[in-house]
Amino acid sequence: MLSKKTKYAIKALIVLGRNYGKEPMQILRIAEAERIPKKFLEQILLEMRNAGILYSKKGAGGGYSLNKAPEDIRLSQVMRLIDGPIALLPCVSLNFYRSCDECKAEHVCGIRDTFIDVRNAMLQILNDTSIADIINKESRLALDV
Repeated sequence: MLSKKTKYAIKALIVLGRNYGKEPMQILRIAEAERIPKKFLEQILLEMRNAGILYSKKGAGGGYSLNKAPEDIRLSQVMRLIDGPIALLPCVSLNFYRSCDECKAEHVCGIRDTFIDVRNAMLQILNDTSIADIINKESRLALDV
């Protein structure tokens, strides 16, 4: 399940993506727009700034802005940064591999083999989806209402 922290990170990136190319946004404005606790959002934005996804400016007119175009920020990147592994089992993780304690033999484990397929399908979608894609989807969905 997607953690609240990752969901808030994506929501903040969507707000900043809509604001891309404009003045930096203050944390309070982002927090209020998406109903995210301000202190929690501060930690999330700092983490994304340290990873190079965001830029921050101090002082008057300061705030946060995207350091990359919304098209260049992939959901897989955000999820790994905030929560770590995307895979549902440690033995199928590409970046955070760990063998399962109870496993007798990975190479003949049907559970592992199935969840490799799940990981691959999920990664395909997450690697192919950018913040810009989500912004565009939301715009299309709003037209359908």
